[in-house]
Amino acid sequence: MRVLRCVWLAMLTALVSTAALAEQASVEQARDALSKQDDDADSAKALEEVFQAAEKSYTLLKKGERTLTYGFDYSLLRDTVIETVRTGDNVFSVVGQSEAQHTFTNSFTFDYGVWDNLTFSMRLPLVAKYDTERDLDAYSLGDISASLRWQPWNAARGKPVTTLYASLGLPTGDSPYDINTRTDLSTGSGAYSLGFGANMSYVIDPVVLFGSLGYTYNLPIKGISQVRGGRLLEEVDPGSSFSLSMGFAYALSYDVSLATSYQMSHSLKPTFSFADGELEGRGQTSAVMNFSLGLRTSPDHIVNVNAGFGMTEDSPDVLLGISMPLDIKGLKAQ
Repeated sequence: MRVLRCVWLAMLTALVSTAALAEQASVEQARDALSKQDDDADSAKALEEVFQAAEKSYTLLKKGERTLTYGFDYSLLRDTVIETVRTGDNVFSVVGQSEAQHTFTNSFTFDYGVWDNLTFSMRLPLVAKYDTERDLDAYSLGDISASLRWQPWNAARGKPVTTLYASLGLPTGDSPYDINTRTDLSTGSGAYSLGFGANMSYVIDPVVLFGSLGYTYNLPIKGISQVRGGRLLEEVDPGSSFSLSMGFAYALSYDVSLATSYQMSHSLKPTFSFADGELEGRGQTSAVMNFSLGLRTSPDHIVNVNAGFGMTEDSPDVLLGISMPLDIKGLKAQ
């Protein structure tokens, strides 16, 4: 069960990262759909920026444009780990242990407009994790991820906008299969991952409806050589996962917006290969309700604050986050 929990925590981080892409809407569509008069062009532009900040996954940058965004996220997961341990020849004992893992993630996301309808993104997470029940902590780089977002059709008034994406996850964090599970905490999944999916958004002024479907394939992890429950673990097939999200953003004013989303993911059964045989885990389902508030702090900056909670036993109990653009001299295209 401890192995399953570590795999799921790493998957959930990646999936939460894929689900966050589903909570952003198209600036191009908002620009076409917003009703403007000759004397309120500045107000309409402000409203577009609110949508852009709240629903950034649908915002494809113009060719050559660059942005850098800082994000801070916190999650709490409480659980009781039950592990079967071999104590002798064909003799097993069951060990139960409570854990309360607090995860703090500082992330920097760089976006670059390759073409007007193709945006490249890279995310660099720095993770601090604490287990207050077992008095453990870890500070390390998390799993770096990169993605491409492509809008195959131009936005048109009265029609939904579709964005396709592909993502790559790199196991740059501390792998759960390279640590001592009794004295250390992992900050990564230990596996390479490939993700594919589609986002859709539709503007009904002043509301943006959005949703997404995604699939993630996690490559098998080989050459582990780690003792788990008195058995030598040699290989893990984490299994694939599917994700779904839907929600809406509402502009209360030109400076304030609210967004609500439901995010769900399901991971297929993982397979653990030990020196003396294989063990199949169980599939896991996560469901999260998330709420965010977008606030304009200056003409060029919008800060987003979000809070959420898990709805299944496989989900984090508490989710909190904040994101904001970073204005670095020389970053923007001239």
